[in-house]
Amino acid sequence: MQSLFEPAAPTSVPLAEQLRPKVLDDVVGQTHLLGEGKPLRRAFESGKLPSMILWGPPGVGKTTLARLIAQTADAEFVPLSAVLSGIKDIREAVERAEHTLQQTGRNTILFVDEVHRFNKGQQDAFLPYVESGLITFIGATTENPSFEVNSALLSRAQVFVLNALTEAELAQLLERARQKVAPEIRLTASVQEQVLAYADGDARRLLNFAEGLLYGALSEKIAEIDDAFLQSTMSSKLRRFDKGGEAFYDQISALHKSVRGSNPDAALYWLMRMLDGGAEPLYLARRIIRMAWEDIGLADPRAMQIANDAALTFERLGSPEGELALAQAVIYLAVAAKSNAGYMAYNQAKAFVAHDKSRAVPLHLRNAPTKLMKTLDYGKEYRYAHNEPGAYAAGEQYFPDDLETQQFYQPTPRGLEGKIGEKLQHLKELDQQYLQSKAKK
Repeated sequence: MQSLFEPAAPTSVPLAEQLRPKVLDDVVGQTHLLGEGKPLRRAFESGKLPSMILWGPPGVGKTTLARLIAQTADAEFVPLSAVLSGIKDIREAVERAEHTLQQTGRNTILFVDEVHRFNKGQQDAFLPYVESGLITFIGATTENPSFEVNSALLSRAQVFVLNALTEAELAQLLERARQKVAPEIRLTASVQEQVLAYADGDARRLLNFAEGLLYGALSEKIAEIDDAFLQSTMSSKLRRFDKGGEAFYDQISALHKSVRGSNPDAALYWLMRMLDGGAEPLYLARRIIRMAWEDIGLADPRAMQIANDAALTFERLGSPEGELALAQAVIYLAVAAKSNAGYMAYNQAKAFVAHDKSRAVPLHLRNAPTKLMKTLDYGKEYRYAHNEPGAYAAGEQYFPDDLETQQFYQPTPRGLEGKIGEKLQHLKELDQQYLQSKAKK
């Protein structure tokens, strides 16, 4: 009989894999998809499973769901990783699917993890076999499929959005891990709170962390894991703030406002604080890109390019080398000329259109590809700007006929926008001169 503090038999199988659900009811989270009457639950129960894209953050069960789908449908499960696979692997998977169908009559579910990493040509390679029904395609992605999955494949698949696990759901998993590894060991409330905060909605991260913590407690033969043990054994992994809590968003706010306030040193400080605390660098990269568009805009278009390049650099180099690119982007954004004119114009135009009625496109702005359209005066009297003096059709009307001219964009005098403002003022003067001369005729 195993004694109270005798370590469990060692195994090479990670705890996350040991606890992977074998049936649908064991899945923790995603109740908006798997609850009674919900779309994915209905698909499971009907047995009619469409090709699909599972979109969500890491560690929320995308691979688990794909495996359960294959099990429910009694289908062959063929996994591919877009990071490691190419066209040759896709061909081999298709050949395997054809062989399985011929030999056993079973269909194949082809699961592609990180499908967003496949290029357009690789994604297109699936299309004929999805259309023919040879394979049911399931792609998993952490990125927005609207941007990362080509439209042809996206139109043939149903998108299901998976959410990060809540703290209550993570607590269920933590208890399963404790019961599996060391049911006799307790965790204090403070330790549990820190472990759940570290997991940040990611079940895999939670279970990997819990595995080390629980086996460490077994080896030390302690009955209760408290703050002291947590810090002494796992301090290098612990985050200094709750990534879903107030401190995290306060620091993001401080970083953004330091950039907006043109203080590169403070901006660097908050960036380093967040990286040191365990913030996801690609999340920070996305926020840096947002800062460039919101607070700099056309005052310095190079800011957007540098922010995008920094994000791409991090994707290629990873941590810690890629963090230098993020730091330099933050410095550039902080010292760049500032303007929120484009951001304000966007919000004003969006609000105006949302509350305004639907207005017809003026006839002179309509395209006239057919004879009928021409007889209806589509495109009549349109003035082609390139044929006008200075490539500008002074006095031309581009808003609907029943709408007064609106001005959403008001450039600042800073950076490139100063030049843009001067140009727009000059064009406005040309409009006035044209209309005055027209009125005299």
